[in-house]
Amino acid sequence: MGILSWFLPNGRVSFHHAGKSVILKRKPQKKGSGVDESKCISLADLCKSATPADCQLNPFLFNGHLQTAWTLMRTDDIPVYYKRWRFEGDSPDYRGSFEVDFVVPPYDVNKTSSSLTSAQSDNGTFESSTPPDSTHPSPRTSFFTKEEFSALPSDDKKPMLVVLHGLSGGSHEPYLRNIVDPLHKQGWEVCVVNFRGCANSKVTSSILYNARATWDVRQTVRWLRKNFPSRPLFGIGFSLGANILTNLTGIAKDMGGIADIF
Repeated sequence: MGILSWFLPNGRVSFHHAGKSVILKRKPQKKGSGVDESKCISLADLCKSATPADCQLNPFLFNGHLQTAWTLMRTDDIPVYYKRWRFEGDSPDYRGSFEVDFVVPPYDVNKTSSSLTSAQSDNGTFESSTPPDSTHPSPRTSFFTKEEFSALPSDDKKPMLVVLHGLSGGSHEPYLRNIVDPLHKQGWEVCVVNFRGCANSKVTSSILYNARATWDVRQTVRWLRKNFPSRPLFGIGFSLGANILTNLTGIAKDMGGIADIF
């Protein structure tokens, strides 16, 4: 093939997963629908059945580095709106705060006090305070008011996705919004756990993050389980975030309360 293979690159898709995959229950199917009517399927087989065997690659984006860089060069925007809450670490071993962004319907950010102006003070009370960094606010993001956050708990059964971004990223990253936007439009609830100091969050202690830093996401999952007891929780991680989720599955017998991790 030679030069022709460069102009028409064809990638083979391969799957890497644990020998024993999670078993999922299928939704009931109508008779004659042509869909496999067996009651269960493994997560690995589900991914294989939904993924084409081949992919046609762009000849100018022939490796992962170029593909990542291209996401920053594209001019199209994906408007995802967030409301943020600052959690205080509940363990004396991991003192400090971290911030979680919840995807919400579009709103006029200009009508809020200012993008990322804090409705919370550093000690968790709700007082007027200085934005973490008013010169570099995250787009379409503002803090919850006390009343808004108090109204969040629900008994609904919507699926909820917990997202972990990559190294030094945040909820504003294009790769993350590409995943979040269509899911939210389909009725999913979504929250992004920002690593300490990322996404314009304030660093309040010497405890930061690394690939083994599962403490903030575990606290978030506990909070979600308490306030949304009927919601099935799912997790997805990108790059470093995927490493943290992998470590979470290794140290938490119940996977931190998350139904499935991708």
